[in-house]
Amino acid sequence: MTYIAKPKFQHPGLPKNDLGYTHRDYEGKVSTLCAGCGHDSITASIIEACYELSIEPHRVAKISGIGCSSKTPDYFLGNSHGFNSVHGRMPSVLTGANLANRDLIYLGVSGDGDSASIGFGQFAHSIRRGVNMTYIVENNGVYGLTKGQFSATADRGSKSKKGVMNTDNAIDLVAIALQLGATFVARSFSGDKTQLVPLIAAAIKHKGASFIDIISPCIAFNNHAGSTKSFDYVREHNDAVNRLDVITSRDPITVDYAAGFGTGGRAARRHAAGVAQDRRRLRSQRPAGGDDLPAEARRQGPGGDRVVVRRSGFGRYARPSRHRRSTAQHPRRRRPLPGTSALEKINASLR
Repeated sequence: MTYIAKPKFQHPGLPKNDLGYTHRDYEGKVSTLCAGCGHDSITASIIEACYELSIEPHRVAKISGIGCSSKTPDYFLGNSHGFNSVHGRMPSVLTGANLANRDLIYLGVSGDGDSASIGFGQFAHSIRRGVNMTYIVENNGVYGLTKGQFSATADRGSKSKKGVMNTDNAIDLVAIALQLGATFVARSFSGDKTQLVPLIAAAIKHKGASFIDIISPCIAFNNHAGSTKSFDYVREHNDAVNRLDVITSRDPITVDYAAGFGTGGRAARRHAAGVAQDRRRLRSQRPAGGDDLPAEARRQGPGGDRVVVRRSGFGRYARPSRHRRSTAQHPRRRRPLPGTSALEKINASLR
């Protein structure tokens, strides 16, 4: 229950990220959702992603609408900015906040009813405008707060807990996001943390409109035989098309070598942990067949094997909305107020 405060004491040996924060620093209040709810798994994945990215909690603004999913921002990043808007209006509030202050990281958390029904138009416009955000839909196919009626994302032919079959076609939010030009689109499963954590991390790092549709079973009203969004059904039909991971950009690691340096070796401190020992050979000492490789791409490994490192990267990011609209570089609170005389001139020009 939310009135039960989490203990502030934590073990001094807990692992810390690059900022010196532990997982506890990214948590929020105690969840009041049903035990076993898929939404709590998503919350845990968001906490893990922010911890791994070493994000400062005060640089995050989490915004939600109404529903079980929209309660979850209270359960993570307790030291972040937060706003719980009215039903279906989360995208508009997030867009306005983003225009006012582009320095924050924006996490929009919504549900299938909040985004695919009453907030469908709000969802569409925020995506087509290319707002720089991470938009997460916790999709369970039902209205959990009102006893399990089908939502707009419920699959045709799926059965309710009472045995009623859904005869309406489902709205595919992933297809809509792709059609509207979102530059990062993904679908995942709340029960697959190995896949979900790097997806959320990559979405946060992406510059532009990032959208993730996460199938999150409702254990109270949509976790039965005949449901296409139950844990058993999704696990049986969950086909991962690839293995995902995210590699964040880091400053290059450089090591200075003295003239004529041979096989003595030089150590370089890695970003994550440990030390890389580089034993560079002189040209006369290179193994056969290695003359065509650049010196910076050759490293002598155990047993004499060579490891060639290639540089990889993602494609160009789409220009976020704020660049297309040439909005101010800094938030309004950092700029001086125009004063009474300037306001009077503006009012006079509108009369």
